[in-house]
Amino acid sequence: MLRLAAILYTSMLCLAVGVAGSLADTYEDIKKRGKLVTGVKADYRPWGYRDPSGALVGLEIDMAEDLAKSLGVELELVPVVGSNRMEFLNQGKIDIIIATMGDNMKRRKVVTMIEPNYYAGGTNIISRKTSGFEDWTDLKDAKICAIQGAYYNRRVLQLYEIDLVAFKGVPEAVNALKQGSCVGFVYDNTWIEKTLAEGGEWEEYEMPLATEDPSVWAIGVRHEDAESPFGLMVKGKVADWHRTGWLLEHEQKWGIKKSPFLTEMHEALKTRAR
Repeated sequence: MLRLAAILYTSMLCLAVGVAGSLADTYEDIKKRGKLVTGVKADYRPWGYRDPSGALVGLEIDMAEDLAKSLGVELELVPVVGSNRMEFLNQGKIDIIIATMGDNMKRRKVVTMIEPNYYAGGTNIISRKTSGFEDWTDLKDAKICAIQGAYYNRRVLQLYEIDLVAFKGVPEAVNALKQGSCVGFVYDNTWIEKTLAEGGEWEEYEMPLATEDPSVWAIGVRHEDAESPFGLMVKGKVADWHRTGWLLEHEQKWGIKKSPFLTEMHEALKTRAR
């Protein structure tokens, strides 16, 4: 999962690039407007969500803020969902995607996935404790809520023959689950773990199955920025977040269960940088 070769390559690349000499392309556009426009989630606590005041907050918001600070510009946040984030990027509505995006070959045909990856999650479900699910095979023919565009939808459909009901966003899927329109919600295990830890109305729910299909997450940029000064700068920033332990610190800040992926990445890049 670490894709060690890519990590070592990126680490060396970041050291070689350092402070790039002449920054052009997307970086120049960002500097001219004085703003980094970033696509983020608004419904994925604690990665990107709205606080009681309506402001967008979360770990990925912190990432976007730190990147904008490094670029010396202001930050504009644009809420996106799985079904439109890559489209927004390629249409020029946003400069970059930082929105819990799983890295896979199908998506790499549409946008460039920045390496090193910044996080990893897996697939699970949240359901009422009374549902009695013990194995993924128990989900056959069951109505299961999902999010449009999620990478794991096709897999669980093919493997477990569920009756998938896809929604645009998390609030709609959660509402359907609570109203009994579906008996489970298939989503990323990191969101489920954090949600269940909140207790309260979630006391009646559980994550009953073994987490499957681990997937690394990546920041997305347009293909033309893959090896451009802007793309290289973002690569360097992600590598630095791992090397310094910045991501580990912010994972703790947001109360996210400690990730073996982040620990391994920190050790790999910290050691390489010596």
